[in-house]
Amino acid sequence: MSPRSSRRSAGEPDRPPPPDEMTLVYEGMLQHARELLAVRGPLDAELIVSRILGAWWGRRVVEGDVEEVVGDGLVRYAAGAGTPAALALLTGIGYLGTPRQAAEAERAALDLMARGVARPAWADRLGTVMPEECFVSGDVYGDHESIVCTFSYGGPRRHALVVLVDRTKAEPVGAGGRTPRGTVPAYGMVRDAWVSSRVERLLAQCRAESRDRPLMRFEPLDPADTRAMLHRALEHTNATVNPPVGEDFASYHAFLRARVRALPPGGRAPQPVPHGGDRRATLAARFLASDEAEGLSDLSAAGRCVDRIIDYGCAQDFGRPLRVSPLKAEMFLLDWLPRKVLLSPAEQEAVPHVLASWVRWAARQTGLPDEGVRATLDAVWDATVRFAAAYRDPAAAGLDRALVDRLLPDGDLEALPRRAFALPFLSGRHRLSGRHGVVDLGALDPSAPADRRILLEFEHPGADQEHLDAHERLAARLWDGDPPELWETAQALLDVGFERHDVLHRLIGAFERAGDDPDALRDALGALRHEPPPG
Repeated sequence: MSPRSSRRSAGEPDRPPPPDEMTLVYEGMLQHARELLAVRGPLDAELIVSRILGAWWGRRVVEGDVEEVVGDGLVRYAAGAGTPAALALLTGIGYLGTPRQAAEAERAALDLMARGVARPAWADRLGTVMPEECFVSGDVYGDHESIVCTFSYGGPRRHALVVLVDRTKAEPVGAGGRTPRGTVPAYGMVRDAWVSSRVERLLAQCRAESRDRPLMRFEPLDPADTRAMLHRALEHTNATVNPPVGEDFASYHAFLRARVRALPPGGRAPQPVPHGGDRRATLAARFLASDEAEGLSDLSAAGRCVDRIIDYGCAQDFGRPLRVSPLKAEMFLLDWLPRKVLLSPAEQEAVPHVLASWVRWAARQTGLPDEGVRATLDAVWDATVRFAAAYRDPAAAGLDRALVDRLLPDGDLEALPRRAFALPFLSGRHRLSGRHGVVDLGALDPSAPADRRILLEFEHPGADQEHLDAHERLAARLWDGDPPELWETAQALLDVGFERHDVLHRLIGAFERAGDDPDALRDALGALRHEPPPG
């Protein structure tokens, strides 16, 4: 069985394998652990244990965290096996596992040692790793950075951990597309990691690249600050469903986690720049009054466009509205705007020109080299050609502009399908039972709770108040996209053949079963996806 080969699509958790199947999985892991008896050094041992623990990393299960469901069971299975390979594996988990696994593995290892099971020769050196230096290698734009940390076991032989951090997209990407509440904002996402024993050669290559390429840099980092930054970036990766990581990243995940813990504590990760409403307005006003914005013809449209540029930088680029790069310009024009923002025709025409002016102005504020400015402007104009095709104006697809404006008073283009699903009847004059009489649905505001109630009464004639209350609560949740799994589940049910009204009732049932527990709601929505399609 290959645990990584059966990952489902984002948002669809798996059921844990049955006990008999898990026993086979654990037995395979324990057979793999026999390699630990042949290695001499602690580094090779750590990498083997990390590869074993990484076999299930990234999987989501309905019943708890995968590391608890699988990893904790592995510790118990190894403790029961009582072989030298099991002791070697438990020794490695004691250093590389989660805190709970490490404590249980250490107790189990001590018990096996007391029973006379032979301990591997590298075990005494496993916890002696010492951090040395940390560096950052990357381009001047700040899109991606390679963090290089060197370590030793107290001797002359060193090894380097290289961690690729992607800083291009800060959009919440937890289960259902949203970072869990209460987490500290990340400043990047770990995309890959690997280990090199040729430390001097690696550092020399990085220095040479920085020296020979004007848009590259290689600088030392404070190890404590490196720990804080990598900890947050790794949390961001762990919170992401199906994260876009390298093919072998799972094998290094436990090793990376342990090496981050080995760095000195007390550092501070880079903080997102605070840009509240007043700060954003000031930033926009400074730009619009600058020489770079002087040639913009439609200042009204330009003002709305620069607001979008600043919004993107604050919310999607880790609080860095002034950072510009070729990749960021392409992502803004070809991904975020077409997916998230409802633009007027004037704004559609103006936005590439406003973005080019913003690049020149922001680069002057941040000191971006001229080579970087030219490359970014080239990317803007190259993307402009494709922007007209990438941006799908709902009005161009035949949807009434006034109707779209009613559904999107906040301009959130991504919300259009789910809001139209929640409230599909928005036009015509109809006589309603009760106190309303003849009502013009086209005059109602679907974002206003009172008008939304009337729309639902029209859709459900004769329904009792309790039933209408349930539909109203669901419509409000769909309108806000809270939680994101709600709309994802609705789409999944529609895709397999359920009718709209049946989908609504199934979603209402999930809310009733979950009560006020958000975790129970996510589990209930996940369970809906496993129901068979209608016959």
